[in-house]
Amino acid sequence: MRIEVLVDVKTTLGEGPVWDVEQQRLYWIDSADGRILRCTDDGRELRAWDVGQKIGSMALRHHNGESAIVALQNGVHTLDLKSGELTLVIDPEPHLPDNRLNDGKVDRQGRFVFGSMDTLEDSASAKLYRLDADLSLHTLDEGIIVSNGPCWSPSGETLYFCDTWSGEIWAYDYDLATGNVSHRRTFAKVDTAGGGAADGCTVDAEGCLWQALVYAGKLVRYTPDGQVDRIIQMPVKKVTSLTFGGPNLDTLFVTSMAKPPLPRFPADGQQRGALFAITGLGVQGIAERRFAS
Repeated sequence: MRIEVLVDVKTTLGEGPVWDVEQQRLYWIDSADGRILRCTDDGRELRAWDVGQKIGSMALRHHNGESAIVALQNGVHTLDLKSGELTLVIDPEPHLPDNRLNDGKVDRQGRFVFGSMDTLEDSASAKLYRLDADLSLHTLDEGIIVSNGPCWSPSGETLYFCDTWSGEIWAYDYDLATGNVSHRRTFAKVDTAGGGAADGCTVDAEGCLWQALVYAGKLVRYTPDGQVDRIIQMPVKKVTSLTFGGPNLDTLFVTSMAKPPLPRFPADGQQRGALFAITGLGVQGIAERRFAS
């Protein structure tokens, strides 16, 4: 196994990596600075888009490869990647000024599932949403502080999700036809003894879930029955999210933050904010879908 810095861009709050198999490009975001970034699997051809406000997550669109769906501070928008033009789709929480939209990902059928968060990371005012291809919005869960890590089992029939400060990863039964959820249960307990907290997740081809343990500098792999299978110690503490990519979907890309969002969180080393690539894991990921609109 080898861990290396792929792009040293010092993202204030790097998040949401997405590998697009059609373009063979990696997208990720700087949530705090309001940027989307893109590069090749070896870190070349770096490009960035400024979206003008905090961003929680993004996904490319199926019917328009030069367009994305983005969860911004003030609602879900479409983004024209050629012109940079943003168009509001829906703002689900205009009555909650201390909330913003956060982590999200596309399910196996092309629906965009994302959540919101309390920016002070204190109040359970956030929700988990699903945006369908017809741009209709549906609430899946609520009473959340910080939405993070939505991803699915290889079959798509189980949705994994975590509220960062709950100390748990949850699993839901996920209806493939409707995108509705049921039977929420605890998939795994998160080891928070070292000050870490649950952040971004992905699932590999073997059905194991990988999670970034932010503030603890660890990546944790869980078996399909929720047991810890592997722990990787990263060179920085504030790892935030991860995804598999590259031509063979066997490189694990890991984002990190250069500056903690609140003063109570710890500082970090020189490589803080970098995008990392881990090779030699002997594991492949699953190709991410585009938003079906």
